[in-house]
Amino acid sequence: MTSACQSPHRDERIGAARGVTLRAVLLGAALVPLSCYWVIIIEVRWYTLDGSCTPLFVTPVFMLAVVTAGNLLWGRLAPRRALTQGELLTVYIMLVMSVTMAGHDTLQNMFGSITHYAWYTHQNPNLPWPETFGSLVPRHLQVWDLEALHGFYDGNSTIYRWSNLRPWLAPLGWWSALVMVLVMMMLCLNVIFRRAWTEHERLAFPIIQLPLAMTTGGAATTFFRARLMWAGFVIAAGIGLLNGLHQFYPTLPFLGVRFADTWIAFHAWPWTAGGNLPLSFYPFAIGLAYFLPLDLSFSCWFFYLFRKFENVGGATLGFDRAQDFPYINAQASGAWVGLAVFLLWATRGWLRQVWTTAWGRGPLDDSREPLRYRSALLALAAGAVFVAAFWHYAGMSWYAIAPFFGLYFLLALAMTRVRAELGAPHEIYFVNPAQIMVTALGTETLGSRNLVGMAQTHWLNRCYRNHPMPNQLEGFKLGEVAAVDRRRLLWVMFGTTALAMVATYWAHLHESYRSGALVKDLGFKWWAGSEAFGRLQHWIESGEPAQGANRIATAAGFLFVGALGLLHARFGWWPFHPAGYALGVSYAMDYFWFAFFIAWLAKLVLVRYGGMRIHRAAVPFFLGLILGDYTIGSIWAIIGPVANVETYQIFIR
Repeated sequence: MTSACQSPHRDERIGAARGVTLRAVLLGAALVPLSCYWVIIIEVRWYTLDGSCTPLFVTPVFMLAVVTAGNLLWGRLAPRRALTQGELLTVYIMLVMSVTMAGHDTLQNMFGSITHYAWYTHQNPNLPWPETFGSLVPRHLQVWDLEALHGFYDGNSTIYRWSNLRPWLAPLGWWSALVMVLVMMMLCLNVIFRRAWTEHERLAFPIIQLPLAMTTGGAATTFFRARLMWAGFVIAAGIGLLNGLHQFYPTLPFLGVRFADTWIAFHAWPWTAGGNLPLSFYPFAIGLAYFLPLDLSFSCWFFYLFRKFENVGGATLGFDRAQDFPYINAQASGAWVGLAVFLLWATRGWLRQVWTTAWGRGPLDDSREPLRYRSALLALAAGAVFVAAFWHYAGMSWYAIAPFFGLYFLLALAMTRVRAELGAPHEIYFVNPAQIMVTALGTETLGSRNLVGMAQTHWLNRCYRNHPMPNQLEGFKLGEVAAVDRRRLLWVMFGTTALAMVATYWAHLHESYRSGALVKDLGFKWWAGSEAFGRLQHWIESGEPAQGANRIATAAGFLFVGALGLLHARFGWWPFHPAGYALGVSYAMDYFWFAFFIAWLAKLVLVRYGGMRIHRAAVPFFLGLILGDYTIGSIWAIIGPVANVETYQIFIR
């Protein structure tokens, strides 16, 4: 009896010891700079694979497949020395953390922002920026040296020259400190919510299904021997192979599966008010959406079309004459904030237990958490003090800092929950703290200094597709399944973030000084700086009053999410999921709505006419769609830079 009771703990300790091991960490640390460099090359230099824009990152999956294949071969030669599932997942988690830094919506945006003011005012002497707000721009957060910027933007230079490197050190140091503190605060929030979501509510975590399947069973033979998996793999890879060859041999057919390849165009009023209707057939998106609950996948495409019909209906009634009607961006802002607020309300009992446990009076055992609850709360408080001091030194007022970063973490919490429960993409381009505050309060109330400070964060808030927080929680869930030590895993994720940050700085500067950010770098994020300072100019010169209609739309989005959530919780037959509305009225569904429709229809038919047994039997096929699409996309993303040519891109274009 005692032996039976103790065996799970013994197994867990063995699994933990075989998870975050020295060889796994060293292997991951060796691959992280390669991962960062590859992402910069394919997304900044060639713009051929936006692998960090999908909810399941492309390049870590491909690199895991390569490592797993090598491990299979190694396991046949020396079975006892093969990497375990915990070790493989440790490497994978490290690769994912690297992409949260190197990816499309984080440090790539930063380089487009912190160089923009000095270079563009130099190139365009008639710009009114210096007189309008130049004295308020924090000098320590921007790169000002024009000689160093000349090499960065025009290329044919090198970062390995002190005169080019020195001007970057101070601003990159400041931003690094802020990002690492924000990452630490996200880890602490995940520590607080992890157990409630993964153990009590048992959320599905659809995004982790493929890496788990690829590494389950040590040698992972079950997954790689599944015929249905290879059927899905061949279909997806075949489409990508044919379309890639079409770019070199135009006589070959082209299968339009991407966002911009096929669409329904409307030419008659009032349908033109809704714009074109893109029809995407991304194999990886169909594969991912298969793992979404039916009510969510239905809600995603339904509310995307609902959004279109709002525009059409408004045009029919004459409301299209009102600026911004039907105020979709404001609806989306209210919806996402509503998701976070109602989530906090629903978990208030758990949060109360965490608080009392942290101070020695609660019922929870936090000894096996990544951090003790007291440590997590204290670290959160210390991080909040640092963030407030950081932005106060940059010129923002105390009264603006608190709501701004309060909204930032509310959105992060909502996205993390949506990813954990539903696995859906969360590209919410028009939802960010600055826009919400300007809509609610107006630019005059906020003042020029706060507006300038908020503009400096535009690169961080422009889009959230490779946001660290959802990926951190998924890392903890992967570690839980493989019985990896949570405390070691937390520090591995934190350390990997720091390593990836340095590697991304090097990769970006190395590439830009060689090729030129505005010469050969096809994916340089110049628009991050253009948007930030262009919008700032509009705010300060023209002003933007608090907008009553947008306020009402924000409140309507907030309340509508609450109503949907209440109905969804009360009635099992209710078909609409509140997160589906938030996603549908955001930019998240523009690329994916039709792929989600296809996956929803396929899953509905399989479940209704075959039952859950057939649904589960089809899982390898849809995993194969993801792996096949990611594999061929990654191969083209290797061939392109090596051959110095543009190749087929499996996503967006």
